[in-house]
Amino acid sequence: MSQPDRPDEFSLIEQVFAPLSAEAPGAFGLTDDAAVFSPGEGMELVLTVDAIVEGVHFLSSDPADGIAQKLLRVNLSDLAAKGAIPRGYLLVTSWRPDTSLAWIESFAAGLRRDQQTFGISLWGGDTVSTPGPLTFSVTAIGEVPRGKLLRRSGARPGDDIYVSGTIGDGALGLAAAEGQLGGTLEDIQFLIDRYRCPQPRNALGPRLIGLASAALDVSDGLMADLTHMCETSRVGARIEGARIPLSPAASHAVDANSSWFGTALTGGDDYELLFAAAPENASAIAAAATESDVPVTRIGTIMSREEGVHAVDSHGRPLTFSRLGFTHF
Repeated sequence: MSQPDRPDEFSLIEQVFAPLSAEAPGAFGLTDDAAVFSPGEGMELVLTVDAIVEGVHFLSSDPADGIAQKLLRVNLSDLAAKGAIPRGYLLVTSWRPDTSLAWIESFAAGLRRDQQTFGISLWGGDTVSTPGPLTFSVTAIGEVPRGKLLRRSGARPGDDIYVSGTIGDGALGLAAAEGQLGGTLEDIQFLIDRYRCPQPRNALGPRLIGLASAALDVSDGLMADLTHMCETSRVGARIEGARIPLSPAASHAVDANSSWFGTALTGGDDYELLFAAAPENASAIAAAATESDVPVTRIGTIMSREEGVHAVDSHGRPLTFSRLGFTHF
């Protein structure tokens, strides 16, 4: 049953979403069927798309503005991992008939805040109705110097392995939001906030061009995404568990129950950058981290393909996991 306060499709676009395109002349105020954008001289376009589904990627109880921010940020994280500067995005929204105008306006407010934070605009998209769960998709567009795109392939034996920020907050935050994790109210809220609103590393990513030999973001879980990078690069890897950077809140959870450490390494939703780089680039990487105000930590070494992808504890003993990360199927 339709909500009486919700306008029709075109009025909704004009009223709620067209203002998000005001800073993008090529979006034509969302009044046309497409947008135009010309990359800068010597630059090439980078495109990425991700969808999030209610009950799979976010909880029905999550606030609308936070859902919108997570939707946008997971795509911006993909651009960061490519070394790309974000410029704009296309948005597809699938609303249930009972989704209120107030909820949609809050969703748009979350987008507006992040547009200001990351210097991007809405360029276009599509708005449809669905009888199923709320579903949203963003295609993010960025640009990178021609031929300089950071890829998953390129890691070489002997390279150092780094991650930005901290690992495990997203997965532990989901556990906290579902009432599965104990701890102080401060720790619980910190982890839930990290799950709901990840921090894409768009200041760091472009600075890794010329330094990183391979890169991607941690969405499915550190071990799973490292495996993806190694498979594409045809190499192996050794991770030192003691070097994994944990936030104080995650450390408290692991100290209380060591099984949460496995969740931290395999749970996903971190949206931190995972990258490989030659040892001689260590000083330049430290400088890039300082310039972008994003901490990075060396956590392991790229090995030969025959040695596989594995993690060890502080005594060199293998760490085992029931799964490597999140899978959609």
